[in-house]
Amino acid sequence: MPVKISARNIYKNYGAVEALRGVSVDVHEGEIHAICGDNGAGKSTLIKILAGVEQPDRGEIMIDGEPKRFDSPSASLRAGLATIHQDLAVAPEMSIYQNIFMGAELTRSVLGLRLLDKARMRREAVGYMSQLNGAITNMNSKVNALSGGQRQAVAICRALRWNANVVILDEPTAALGVRETEQVLGLIRSLKANGKTVILISHAMKDIAAVADRISILRIGENQITLTGGDLTADALSHYILSGEASRVH
Repeated sequence: MPVKISARNIYKNYGAVEALRGVSVDVHEGEIHAICGDNGAGKSTLIKILAGVEQPDRGEIMIDGEPKRFDSPSASLRAGLATIHQDLAVAPEMSIYQNIFMGAELTRSVLGLRLLDKARMRREAVGYMSQLNGAITNMNSKVNALSGGQRQAVAICRALRWNANVVILDEPTAALGVRETEQVLGLIRSLKANGKTVILISHAMKDIAAVADRISILRIGENQITLTGGDLTADALSHYILSGEASRVH
């Protein structure tokens, strides 16, 4: 598949701290690409740069072969990248459809007045949700009544409503139980099945081994290796991250 995102020779310093030292990662269209590494490896910094939260000191980001520079999260979003952070940024007291359309509510004209088109938002919310979890059909349900995995689905639906073709998931299974983790992994597979490109950041090696097509490992702000998923086990991946010994990965 063609390269969707190419981050080339990315450097980022915070004072005397070198967070990224020439990191390069290619993410191919339609794949699930995991980025992992130990604490301090540079994962979060790289994702912040892709999300437009931070700007690189040096290096280049290309989307579909065109150079881009994201000076804000909205610039990243306009380029088709939606980042779902660990806190999800959902409003628990609001309904599912209200969360999906938060900040971009649909309206209709009634006697010259613009009113919220709640019926249309509910219908469209069902359409987005059906791409991920067909069991969730009541768009009036409040988010605080949902499980952790279902809340992830709501956050991902917001990304679909933004028409993002790249979804970046930052630690999506953190603090989730076994059942909810499986729900989230199912959501990630559904995104791929619907033609989306997924970038997954996670400390859960079992989850990465279960869904990732390719895995880029960072170590102390530098590239360590990019591996092909499939036969790679969680134990081998964990050992490699901790030891850095490429020969021990089978």
